[in-house]
Amino acid sequence: MIENTKIEGIRGNYANKELDEKNVKTNPFDQLSIWLEEAINSDLIEPNSMILSTSGKNSKPNARVVLLKEISDGGLVFYTNYESKKSKELKENPSASILFFWRELGRQIKILGRVKKVSQKESEEYFKTRPYDSKIAAWISKQSSIIPNREFLIEKFDEYREKFKQDVPLPPYWGGYALFPTYFEFWQGRLNRLHDRIVYKKQKNDWKIFRLAP
Repeated sequence: MIENTKIEGIRGNYANKELDEKNVKTNPFDQLSIWLEEAINSDLIEPNSMILSTSGKNSKPNARVVLLKEISDGGLVFYTNYESKKSKELKENPSASILFFWRELGRQIKILGRVKKVSQKESEEYFKTRPYDSKIAAWISKQSSIIPNREFLIEKFDEYREKFKQDVPLPPYWGGYALFPTYFEFWQGRLNRLHDRIVYKKQKNDWKIFRLAP
């Protein structure tokens, strides 16, 4: 077991850019686009990865990493298996949170909102862009269910590659969700732990901007 002293001694030195409520965009989606573009241009590994946290009717939090695939009509879109645990939790409680964390930039963005399924047409259009093997994987994985071993997956994979040699249709249990935000928090690491935290809170059709203590 790792010694506690090794964990306690971890320190980060935040000396990157500043974040000021006087200079940020008035619309949080515009600010998100700026930061996301900077993360992409910084050659980070999967800069579109985000931690999605959900909770079902038992109110127990559950988190995992998903990939942002689109920002569309005020929603952040990701794709998954509709029979997965996250999907069951979202059906019971559509409120969720998303967290982007870019360590190399000393930045994170927390987003709260409600989640809805995207249309089947949108799911089909995105599914067509996926690599062939990723399409096959969507068919064989009953996400979050117990399986006997890895060989079981390999056998199913080969079976469905034989079944769908060319055109792979959208599985009926696979598609997209969009989180529609009501709250954004942009965090910029600063020296001496005096971090910048700028919040956008939705009020009717407008966004109120304010600063939080670090």
